[in-house]
Amino acid sequence: MKTGKDFVVIYEDNHLLVVNKSSGILVQGDVTGDIPLVELCKSYIKEKYNKPGAVFLGVVHRIDRPVSGIVVFARTSKALERMNELFREKETRKTYWAVIKNKPPHDQDVLIHWLLKDEKKNKTTAYLRETPGALRSELRYQVLGYNQGHFLLEVNPVTGRPHQIRVQLATMGCPIKGDVKYGFAEANLDGSICLHARKLAFVHPVKKESVQFEAPLPETEYWKYFSNLINE
Repeated sequence: MKTGKDFVVIYEDNHLLVVNKSSGILVQGDVTGDIPLVELCKSYIKEKYNKPGAVFLGVVHRIDRPVSGIVVFARTSKALERMNELFREKETRKTYWAVIKNKPPHDQDVLIHWLLKDEKKNKTTAYLRETPGALRSELRYQVLGYNQGHFLLEVNPVTGRPHQIRVQLATMGCPIKGDVKYGFAEANLDGSICLHARKLAFVHPVKKESVQFEAPLPETEYWKYFSNLINE
């Protein structure tokens, strides 16, 4: 297992590379010019397997920069095509954990909003009814625990919209700890937000076997509030 401050390899074979991304790391490059996760992982593969020339690594999906957790890359074009189809057809099961401070209205619920992203501001707005240009977005959540004045939620997004979990929880009155962009009072000291891509399950694109991956939580005080719920 590759261990580093930027990512940890959870699984790899000839077709896929699954890693646990640290918060603060981009998945793909942007205008900042910071080295993204995909390039770090290419370097890892090139070094480990002593590969000459360019390394192919396809980005299957992304999680936001301040979010930690599971990211899947495809090591072949065939695997990339099939993984893209799995995500497009919603044939994956995504599970996130989030830490919030405000008590949710219910112990479990389904949230449905219409989301519209402002690309210039890199911020999404949620509406309670159909709005021109906005996309229907759905997630399910349940409260897993409470400690030190904070709640731990398990969130299963049905759709995959930009900033979906962040804005939908904030619209419910429960912004994620550290997420000042969506209304939390103060930032986390390390710049992260307490949202973690915890589990991802799907049928392997080549082996055709059901697989499920789980990403250990960041070792920060925010997550240690709930160590009694975690068997790692």
